[in-house]
Amino acid sequence: MADAVTQPNTQAEHACCDHDHHEHNHEHTHNHSPADVKQALGISCPTCGEHHSEGAGHDRSMGRIVLALFGGMFVVNSFILEAWLPQQVFINQISSIIGAALLAFPIISTAIRDLTKGKVYMNELVALAILAACAGGNFRMAGIIAFFLLLTIIIETRTASGAQRSIEELVKLTPSTAHKLINGQEVEAEALDLQLGDIIRVRPGENFPVDGEVLKGESTVNQASITGESLPLEKEPGDQVFAGTQNLTGGIEIKVTKIGEDTTLGKVKDMILAAESSRSPIVRIIDNYAGYYTPTVLMMAGVTWWFSDGDINRVITLMVIACPCAIVLATPTAVVAAVAAAARLGILIKNVSHLELAAKVRSFVFDKTGTLTDGLLSVVKLNPVEGIASAELLKVAASAEQQSNHPTAIALQKLAVEAELQLDHADEFSEVHGKGVQAVIGGVKYSIGRPAWLESLGLNLGDMSEGQDDDGMSVVYAAKGDKLLGWIGFKDKIRKAAPEMITDLKKLGVKHCAMVTGDRESVATKVAAALQIDEYISECLPETKVDYVEKTKEYSTVAVVGDGVNDAPALAAGDLGIVMGAIGSDIAVNSASIALMTNDLRRIPMLVYLSRKSRVIINQNLFVGMLFVFGGMIISVFGWMTPIWAAVLHTLSTLLIIFNSARLVRTGEELTLEEE
Repeated sequence: MADAVTQPNTQAEHACCDHDHHEHNHEHTHNHSPADVKQALGISCPTCGEHHSEGAGHDRSMGRIVLALFGGMFVVNSFILEAWLPQQVFINQISSIIGAALLAFPIISTAIRDLTKGKVYMNELVALAILAACAGGNFRMAGIIAFFLLLTIIIETRTASGAQRSIEELVKLTPSTAHKLINGQEVEAEALDLQLGDIIRVRPGENFPVDGEVLKGESTVNQASITGESLPLEKEPGDQVFAGTQNLTGGIEIKVTKIGEDTTLGKVKDMILAAESSRSPIVRIIDNYAGYYTPTVLMMAGVTWWFSDGDINRVITLMVIACPCAIVLATPTAVVAAVAAAARLGILIKNVSHLELAAKVRSFVFDKTGTLTDGLLSVVKLNPVEGIASAELLKVAASAEQQSNHPTAIALQKLAVEAELQLDHADEFSEVHGKGVQAVIGGVKYSIGRPAWLESLGLNLGDMSEGQDDDGMSVVYAAKGDKLLGWIGFKDKIRKAAPEMITDLKKLGVKHCAMVTGDRESVATKVAAALQIDEYISECLPETKVDYVEKTKEYSTVAVVGDGVNDAPALAAGDLGIVMGAIGSDIAVNSASIALMTNDLRRIPMLVYLSRKSRVIINQNLFVGMLFVFGGMIISVFGWMTPIWAAVLHTLSTLLIIFNSARLVRTGEELTLEEE
């Protein structure tokens, strides 16, 4: 019946055109006008394609509240007049007529607007019920029915526009202006006008308007709005900062790297918009058959009127209770609440269907390095061949790996700096993901990588493996041309939360947890044993990981968890791809279904739990909605319910759905509380 909710085919249209999407009872901390918010979000009316101002929607909402209050007062006044001044029948009638007219006006006007467009929705049922009561001379009944249904409209309006209000709260995290640097001079500029490569200055206490890279200065940044992490992070030149996060302690200059919808905050906005438009199968059925639903109910009303010897009260009751508002709200309210909880935990869900799929996952396939382990490798052993010094082996390997971002390359650079080695310039650098790198230094080609890869290049490793299996090290070999120089051993630590994560997944009913890694058998064995992994495969190439995922998908729904770069093919191959520590990473977000903005592994079982809990909530909502609607229709046919009670139950069912869905919002709160 509500023009934003009970018109399934045009829910978004009426939520924008007919409702108060932005009711501000608070100050704008960053001076965003409603038009700015709409423009920044790209929210426009699907009907006219234009951005609407705050005034019309806000005034319309206030108008409804005023009508409800004044109309309700006139209806109550009619009861008072009947009790205290029974002889004043005419005044009593006038009061009830005025009250009914005020309360019914928004409902009937919406129904008329639908009819002029040649569309028939649920509004017509309520309008006919009110008109039927008025035609029977029962204006107080018509007023009471309209009051409760108008109250439902206001409640549903707030719910239907909840996603857009959530987005508005996100947009308010970003300032509307920025301190742009032009030739070293600071100029005030509109944040929406910033371009890639612009240099801006952000002062202590200000929020970042865009994603960017720190060029100058050091500061502490609160990223809780994006990652859910309560502890601030130190930022220095070269680090990334993100729109909507807060600069706390120092003034810094950043280069703009992402703007608008490409920012991390923009991706969160898209996620919330997708949640708002989500629909359950039952609602999709209503969408497809909405044009038949109202005529069917009207036919039932006619049959009821005929067999009840013209009992108009039964007809009115049937038309009021038949409006499926609660059913239509069942899924969007729950999904928006679940997505809000996920966003607070730093879980970016690209499509709400992925949230539903997470509840069905029974197998998890994990990458090792950077996922189950910290990914911060350290060099623990240098084993050169005879005639090669350890320092020379390190220098060659670090020089060749200078242009790589792989954890082994980072560990080599770190040790080379500590050893104060002067690295050589490398040309013709090339990297084969999951295998190794090649570079030309001083006119000679050097190869650094996994033993199997070097053997495929024609190198003979001989018996150089002695001592590798002692402590489960990860090992890379170094070769100069076709001559082996030696191997370097690395070690990585298992993430603190990894054992807890595996245990929690098992408690949630996940049957199979596997690990695939490019590391050696000895390393994989130790990690798998420590975490009680069900199955593992070592020395995997990227294509081997994909093959394993495809094989596992044959008997189970599979979620793949990785770092989003080397594991991109496997992430895409899984039914569900979950990338770790993806903040600001386009490769990670594009290759996975779900991106965790932190490296806290406890978010994974929480995601599964949230998905299953949201599914339970949706089913509960649908049951309650159908019980009220279809059960109420049956009761009304037999005359066991009055029109007023039908209106009351209609409002009650809507409130039950909303409050039941709201239980999802605080899911996972204990994780963020532990971090404070």
